Amino acid sequence: MNYLAHAYLSFNNPGILAGNMISDFVKGKKKFDFSGTVQKGIMLHRMIDTFTDEHAAAKEAKKFLKPAVGLYSGAFIDVAYDHFLANDENEFTAASLKSFASGTYAALYAQENILPEKFRLMLPYMSSQDWLYNYKALSGTEKSFAGLARRAAYLQSSNEVFSLFQNHYPQLQECYRVFFPSVKKFAWHHFNELLNQ
Repeated sequence: MNYLAHAYLSFNNPGILAGNMISDFVKGKKKFDFSGTVQKGIMLHRMIDTFTDEHAAAKEAKKFLKPAVGLYSGAFIDVAYDHFLANDENEFTAASLKSFASGTYAALYAQENILPEKFRLMLPYMSSQDWLYNYKALSGTEKSFAGLARRAAYLQSSNEVFSLFQNHYPQLQECYRVFFPSVKKFAWHHFNELLNQ
């Protein structure tokens, strides 16, 4: 899952949110540099990623983008799922998504001193360009695809993969609809389990 989903699946807990958002920037024993709650957020992020990788609907979704991006298909599906989540009327209205995005940036800025440098330097771009809200628009999703392609080795452009995303939009949206309720249930269970440890 990508930034919007990981933020949303932190269930409004600031420490879990911080860990969930920075997990990819924290390697090995570095996780022990953080408070217990942030460490639990890092663990929750990794559980969600493993669950996602193993889910049949996520595997099915990857097939649609694989011709353009090969092994990177999972990363692009994560972005696609954030687009579908941003437009999921069972989870957000436009107003509640805007409010959620603003609250997420504020919660991360309130913990800025503990954020890894790479994430801390990215946060002003994330908030000023309102990444979390802009997944809602196809143009915002296209920009996220382009950013992912720039960071990936061996990918020259995101044009082909974005075309596949548009061409297979209904099928990918159906994969999301099958997948998201199950990952939300999974994350909620492990969120509570981690907090009660």
